[in-house]
Amino acid sequence: MIRLKYFEVYRTAAVILISLAIAFIIISLVSSQPVETIRIFLFEPLSTLSRMGNVVEMAIPLMFTGLSVSLLFKTNMFNLGAEGIFYISGIVAAILAIHLSMNGIMHPIVAIGAGSIVGALLSAIPGYLKAKWNANELVTSLMFNSIFFGIGLYLLNYHLRDAKAFSNVSYKFAETAQLDKIMPGTRLHTGLIIVLVLIVLAHYFMYRTKWGYELRMTGANREFAGYSGMKTAKVIILVHLIAGFIAGMGGSVEVLGMYNRFQWTALPGYGLDGALVAMLAKNNPLSVIGASLFLAYIRIGADLMARLSDVPSEMISIIQAVIILLISAEQFLKFWKNRMLLKEAKLHE
Repeated sequence: MIRLKYFEVYRTAAVILISLAIAFIIISLVSSQPVETIRIFLFEPLSTLSRMGNVVEMAIPLMFTGLSVSLLFKTNMFNLGAEGIFYISGIVAAILAIHLSMNGIMHPIVAIGAGSIVGALLSAIPGYLKAKWNANELVTSLMFNSIFFGIGLYLLNYHLRDAKAFSNVSYKFAETAQLDKIMPGTRLHTGLIIVLVLIVLAHYFMYRTKWGYELRMTGANREFAGYSGMKTAKVIILVHLIAGFIAGMGGSVEVLGMYNRFQWTALPGYGLDGALVAMLAKNNPLSVIGASLFLAYIRIGADLMARLSDVPSEMISIIQAVIILLISAEQFLKFWKNRMLLKEAKLHE
């Protein structure tokens, strides 16, 4: 029973190993020093405190969006709206960081809180459309990504842009709005603590509360949940509110933790990466931590590989593509699962 219970863990591990093996084969074919290149890719991210810090820094926004998307996926909502919400919430936090005057404790709290609330309200729109009229959440969320990006870019260009700067960036944030660093020699900030607490709370909510149970049952079978007396429309709107709040908090934290100006002139991509993290984590909030660190690690490794060897960093795209293909392939290793089921059945005969 234990082996069958952890089948998805084995399956995910197999996907990762196969992806890395394919990457190593390609590296061996294109690099003049394949052994050294693979060493750089695997071990250089751990070579200094600064580089280890870079891995965790990159993992923080992935944890936020991965957690947000995993809640939606658990409810069987294929919503990719975290991308636009991450961006527009960062704009909201930047506006308050520039124009609001407060002390160093309340300023980031207010800015992040505002970005989170805006994210929740905006995320509720496709949720309401899905619950009320069964509108396809994938289509509406992707549409809103473009809308939010357009609004955010307009605000940056015409209301926040610092004319004295030599690039398309906002005015500088007030120092009181920026998040504190928590480890000398790195850019790690208090956003790490925030997201870890949020992950624990999300896990408790999903597996220890009535609302979490209804969320999971709605995802498993919405019609059955409705026949059981669950108000599935409210569940769908609720999970969109929570997911939007988390994604909005992620965008606000990333802007105030890593920058002193708002400088995203394109969607940062963390929302779509969150979908990959959620798939790797099998929509389990606690597993989002490991999935985010893994994705951040291989990206930092790929970047170092591009700078220190003759293999371009685009290699990471191959690894991600293989992971997505195998994770999404329902038949991958299904024969193994069937064999495990047969063995379990024989044991109970």
